[in-house]
Amino acid sequence: MRGGSSYGDRDRDRGRDRPRFGAMSGRGGPPPMKFGNPGERLRKKRWNLDELPKFEKNFYTEHLEVQRYEVEDFRKRKEITIRGSGCPKPVTAFHHAQFPQYVMDVLMQQNFKEPTAIQSQGFPAALSGRDMVGIAQTGSGKTLAYLLPAIVHINHQPYLERGDGPICLVLAPTRELAQQVQQVAYDYGKSSRIKSTCVYGGAPKGPQIRDLERGVEICIATPGRLIDFLEAGKTNLRRCTYLVLDEADRMLDMGFEPQIRKIVEQIRPDRQTLMWSATWPKEVRQLAEDFLRDYIQINIGALELSANHNILQIVDVCMETEKDNKLIQLMEEIMAEKENKTIIFVETKKRCDDLTRRMRRDGWPAMCIHGDKSQPERDWVLTEFRSGKAPILIATDVASRGLGISYLM
Repeated sequence: MRGGSSYGDRDRDRGRDRPRFGAMSGRGGPPPMKFGNPGERLRKKRWNLDELPKFEKNFYTEHLEVQRYEVEDFRKRKEITIRGSGCPKPVTAFHHAQFPQYVMDVLMQQNFKEPTAIQSQGFPAALSGRDMVGIAQTGSGKTLAYLLPAIVHINHQPYLERGDGPICLVLAPTRELAQQVQQVAYDYGKSSRIKSTCVYGGAPKGPQIRDLERGVEICIATPGRLIDFLEAGKTNLRRCTYLVLDEADRMLDMGFEPQIRKIVEQIRPDRQTLMWSATWPKEVRQLAEDFLRDYIQINIGALELSANHNILQIVDVCMETEKDNKLIQLMEEIMAEKENKTIIFVETKKRCDDLTRRMRRDGWPAMCIHGDKSQPERDWVLTEFRSGKAPILIATDVASRGLGISYLM
């Protein structure tokens, strides 16, 4: 921590105004390219670790209560499997992680009773400064597992200076997931004046650029828009020492691997890197081997993507011509109960629009989202769904992962 200052000192100082980045205004720079491969104008950096400023990343001290309990029994009960050497013991309570009081206060406000399985093992691993892979089903609490250690990491680094980019970078596959992560970052970071922004395509660039120019410690970004800003000189990753790849398997499914590699080349190699995924295919394993150093792999449950056992799932195999009638019959049963909400997933954007028009024509309060919808329209539809004004949401896989139930409900 700079000058040995305490968290309290840092909290007081964070209120001061930050300078605007004259060097990042983009004036006089080359115009953005519309064609070509994303990131082709970014040069791969040649890093000399001896010349880079040193930074801290190990802030973990094992709690006395953690030292006294049987680790293997706990891991077996929580279905936690570890690969890699030197993994710290899991924590069974939030106070075991010894987060600063301002983080604990927000946790208590949220009425969280105990860490989830991925948080129990992820908190001490991340706070220890280790590279790690966390594999757990969607909705298991991965966002907090990397954001709370990120806040501790940031508060131990020197302040942002003029022209500095973010200290923590979170890469996410979709706009919706990026926005959800940014809301969590705001909720938990505001008490210590940590600033965050969300950078994604389909929205005006101006406000996003202004946030970056004013200075943000946390940047949550989709790869394409971040590449645009890096090429245009609107931000940089010189100060990035905490990198998160969220929903890594889905980013690869969506074809983002070349962009991810271009972005990671702009970040110092001795950074701390955390990769989070719901599955562990060979493509994700290769990415981990390329980006992580001496990493710990934390697996919750089976390595294969499996259904959540807490949810009743009914599969009805039928002919294509039977689908619409079966859907209407099902909807009549669901909507007979008050305050029910329904998400209907379809394969294509055309099917999404057609089914929405048909249902609305027949009097069903349905709305839809897919990749061709503008960001304001997608935000509005999700708001209407959350509020219950439009209790039927029809969607392509743009909403299939990363949108937690609490976020939608």
